[in-house]
Amino acid sequence: MIPDVDVFISNYTIVDPDVYQLWVDGCTSEDAVENVHRHVIRNAENTLELVKSDVCDHYRTYNLLEKLLHNPPKLAEQLNFQIEPLTRQLLIEKYYEFDDMVIRELLGRKLSSRYRKDLDEVSEKTGITLKSCRRQFDNVKRIFKVVEDLQGSVIQNIKNLFLLSEDLAKRYGAVVFMACLRLETGKKKLQYLSFNDFYECALAVMHHWTYPTGSSDHDDMDLDREFLLDLREIRSLLEKEKEFKHLVCAKLKPELLDKAYQELEINFRIYARSIISIGCSLHRSREIKCLFLDLFEKCIEPWRQISWTPHDLTIFLSSFKNSALQLDCFREFDTRHAWERFMTVVSICLLRMYHS
Repeated sequence: MIPDVDVFISNYTIVDPDVYQLWVDGCTSEDAVENVHRHVIRNAENTLELVKSDVCDHYRTYNLLEKLLHNPPKLAEQLNFQIEPLTRQLLIEKYYEFDDMVIRELLGRKLSSRYRKDLDEVSEKTGITLKSCRRQFDNVKRIFKVVEDLQGSVIQNIKNLFLLSEDLAKRYGAVVFMACLRLETGKKKLQYLSFNDFYECALAVMHHWTYPTGSSDHDDMDLDREFLLDLREIRSLLEKEKEFKHLVCAKLKPELLDKAYQELEINFRIYARSIISIGCSLHRSREIKCLFLDLFEKCIEPWRQISWTPHDLTIFLSSFKNSALQLDCFREFDTRHAWERFMTVVSICLLRMYHS
């Protein structure tokens, strides 16, 4: 008896996007065969054995490609697999895509081998297969190790070294940035925040609190130390508290309901000192690490207790930022500029955290 042997010969590597997605998602070949067979057009040619042979052939190919996907430029240089550029980009992009729920669980964690062994809990919590969780963990760790010490834009470095799209490179860039600053995201009080919440906040910090593009010896993962030191000067607002309160309240009285306005008048000192104290201490690494936690405990919690609406908060933050610039104590350009940079990011973070 001559055994049956499946042989497939082709000039180009064929990639079935649906089967590739199943492989990326961590489905076993058996589950993939069942999935594909369930959705193919049923006819005499699409037998279970034929589907199984086709899917298993794809899985073998993707398993062989995986090492190359760890270093995407090598995928373009190698000669063993003839892959068209569009197909190559699909392979890379899909392999490095991640589930927000999984990455949210990884934020704030040490990317160690020990934690990789505990990804079963992440898989169970998110409903994502363990194999996919490990792929996503390994991708984050790989990108972090490659780009953390490189000069220049972290997002551009990720795009160049891993051939990712702008959007996906930005998402990884934000994860790397938060990991480098060791931003606290895992506390119980912050669990309600999603990956996208932290992503938007991290991008704001990267854009407004790091050194300007083109600065020598610095990249967009280095916080601007001069700016952070200049922020200490905003404590002069505390000496002008009465005048500051008058300016803010005058702007907000026509905008707020009576109850909200009266509450603001009574508690203005608490709100002002909470925000100013955060800014004055950001030159210390520990305070940067606890930025989100401080914003929640000092600002979000009190505002939620009085049931401010997002509109109330929006106009308060705008008035709070602009009124300070009218005071004599903010005549120095460095202090004014530092205040604007600080309040731009704080407003973005507070509104994002309050809306969630």
